[in-house]
Amino acid sequence: MCTMISTKHPLRGQAKGRAGWFPIRQLYVAYDHPAREQVEHAVLLDFANEEAGPGARVAVELSIETATDLARHILETVAHANRYEGR
Repeated sequence: MCTMISTKHPLRGQAKGRAGWFPIRQLYVAYDHPAREQVEHAVLLDFANEEAGPGARVAVELSIETATDLARHILETVAHANRYEGR
C-alpha cells in the first residue's frame, strides 16, 4: 500500500545533471515505494527546477536508515559550519 507521505519545499542550490549544472528551486520529500532501491519503502528526494522542465531534476532513493544517517550528518556539518562562521 502507498503511504501517501509527500511534501514540497522551496530550495535554493545547484545540482548537476546530464546537461551540466542547473539551479534547483524545489525539493520533494516522500516516503513510498522506490523505483530502484531494494526496500519496501524508501525516503525519496527529488531536487528540481520546475521552470526548467523535466530534465532539471535529480532523484535520490534512500533506505530509512541511510536517510536518518544523512540527516544527522547534515545537521552535524551545519553545526560545525555555524561555529566556524561564529554563529
